[in-house]
Amino acid sequence: MTKDFGRPPLAVANQELVERRLKELRDADGVQETLRIEWRGKPIQVEVIDMPVNSLYYNPGTHRIRAQRSHDPVLDRGLDEDAFSDDSQDYLHHLLRALPSDPSKRDPDFDALLESLRDFKQNEPGLITRDGILVNGNTRRAALKDLAEPDIRVGVLPSSCTWDDINRVELALQLRKDHRRDYSYINRLLAIEEQLSLGRTHADIAREFRTTARACEQDQWILTTLRDLVERSRTGGAQLRLLDFEDHQEKLKELHRRWVKESASSQEKADLMKESRLTAIILGFSKTDVRLIEPDFKSRYLDTRLPEAVRSQVPAAPAATVAIPGLNRTVRAADPKVAEARALTDSVLKVKAVEAAGENAPLEQVAEAAKTITAVRAAVEEALEPAGKDARVRKRKQAAPDRIVDACHDLEQCVTDLVLSRASRSLDEEIFDEAVLKLRESLGKLAVEAARSIKEPGDGVTWLLAATQKGEPA
Repeated sequence: MTKDFGRPPLAVANQELVERRLKELRDADGVQETLRIEWRGKPIQVEVIDMPVNSLYYNPGTHRIRAQRSHDPVLDRGLDEDAFSDDSQDYLHHLLRALPSDPSKRDPDFDALLESLRDFKQNEPGLITRDGILVNGNTRRAALKDLAEPDIRVGVLPSSCTWDDINRVELALQLRKDHRRDYSYINRLLAIEEQLSLGRTHADIAREFRTTARACEQDQWILTTLRDLVERSRTGGAQLRLLDFEDHQEKLKELHRRWVKESASSQEKADLMKESRLTAIILGFSKTDVRLIEPDFKSRYLDTRLPEAVRSQVPAAPAATVAIPGLNRTVRAADPKVAEARALTDSVLKVKAVEAAGENAPLEQVAEAAKTITAVRAAVEEALEPAGKDARVRKRKQAAPDRIVDACHDLEQCVTDLVLSRASRSLDEEIFDEAVLKLRESLGKLAVEAARSIKEPGDGVTWLLAATQKGEPA
């Protein structure tokens, strides 16, 4: 159920003004502007009128800035208590103009919208309830207010509109392909989570969000992971926020894909890789750097390079087995390496939270946190160098086998093509014979280099050498 924020102070006055302007519109001659929307599962056309910019209210439940509300916890609580007070509306006005990843900074996209409205005026109408709450067009209203424009064009929802309707209509309009300003990444994750909480299936949500069910499942996994990181970052009065991960979309998606692949063979390796990559993501490493981190990254490259102050915070490895109370039996405990990797991630999360708290944390703690982050980042950066070299070596080692596998796939397709050509009598036999001779020549070259490179040939290489020496397949 969507939160009910109640009615704003000017609700009655706005209702009267809306009714007057709708009547004026209907009494006027000529073609009137309308706006097409999805209303309770069906498309309808709503009438468009002009409304005073200063009479309208921002939607406190808008998905556009849901994650950014946590930027100021005090004002965020104020929004829940009285969403239409001057302080709450001013806070929403600030967030709508702010950079999604850092609400303390102004968003260049907002400035571009403001300049567009200044030069070309309003192209698309917004959408309001009859109480004057903006369902769509919150950011445009913020820009028009900054420009001191007196009026905004808006469509008007039916009088039976509820907060559930407001939520559904806003989401449907935002997800149109022609919409010009997307939700930020975290707000999109929150919108998908909200739809899941309403009992909708991944398939239904995927259709509405114009994506796939698998992508929705990935988004759910990522949001769950981020919530876990936020909780693990808590230290004293400092804590990271979801919006602090706004710029890591591609890295998180790649992390999930690799985690799923690794989990199929080893859950412990998957978790080791996940924790090490999360540490690098938190420290702000690039996607190409994060990609170098494998399950053995911490034990093989990082541990010896970590500063002693950080290593001392990692707890000792737990017992290899755990006793079951009441039974004379033990079970295998979680891999101690995973616990150590998780502890390292936790320590980085906590110092990052203190650093992000800035002036809200004691100065000496902030300075110590910055020092720790610099030291850990330097250690990870140093560890990435040999990890990268080994990755390049592995890639070179795998290049030749991968090319043979690709060639096998092409040959299998060739078999299919031969069957089809026999049925249609379309094979050019001379060209095919020339291609087979080229294949024999290539296999001969391959055999020569394989004999030089491989000291103890296995069955496959032995067959290749024998086949090329005889001049025909064995």
